[in-house]
Amino acid sequence: MSESIQLADRHSLGDLQTYLGRAARVEDGSVRIIAGSGILAVYTAILYPRGILDETPTVLGLRTFSLGDRVEFDEVVPMRSLSTRVDDTLSRTAEGAVPAPFTKPHGVSTVTWAGISPPRGGWLAHESVPQQVLEDAARIGIAEVAAAVPEGTGEQLVEKVRSEVWGRPMEGLEFVPAGAAFAALSLGFLGGDEEVGVFETGPWTRLSTRRGHVLVRRRAWSLKG
Repeated sequence: MSESIQLADRHSLGDLQTYLGRAARVEDGSVRIIAGSGILAVYTAILYPRGILDETPTVLGLRTFSLGDRVEFDEVVPMRSLSTRVDDTLSRTAEGAVPAPFTKPHGVSTVTWAGISPPRGGWLAHESVPQQVLEDAARIGIAEVAAAVPEGTGEQLVEKVRSEVWGRPMEGLEFVPAGAAFAALSLGFLGGDEEVGVFETGPWTRLSTRRGHVLVRRRAWSLKG
């Protein structure tokens, strides 16, 4: 029997639609969806290594949404299939109404990044940073990639350039690769006056705003050293 997904309200459904649309412009592949305790966590991959010698950092986006039921699952599904179901449900949901459940897409099992699970607890807070630090790093990197990769460039060179640009440290946040800033900007997590929260546990760093989270997997070292 296929499991269904029911978000708590139309606003959450619209937020999920926007989030998936932004993620698809960067990496139109799969998403990992985890439901439990009345919350749906949706992970999207913005950057990740494509092979053994690829040094691109693993950079994931995360947004959470309130569910209208207590279903539990952890699965990787095609982004387009999930987006289609969300779009259809949103079009049939009146303003102020509770969205109807929609069927969860069939899972896929060939996504390497989804096998890497960020921890849910144990995060150590560090000094927050202004959003401008991330926005500047993202826009500089985007311009650099665009200049270095003219139209018609082969995929191998494109990946090499992206790995070099997004894998180097950010100015003002040297232990985090610039790819995290690219993720935060691309997914719409920046905006307003709040600072970006910085958290660390093991090989993971998390950058958080009210709009969402960026998770970066790095070598296992501590920021306290």
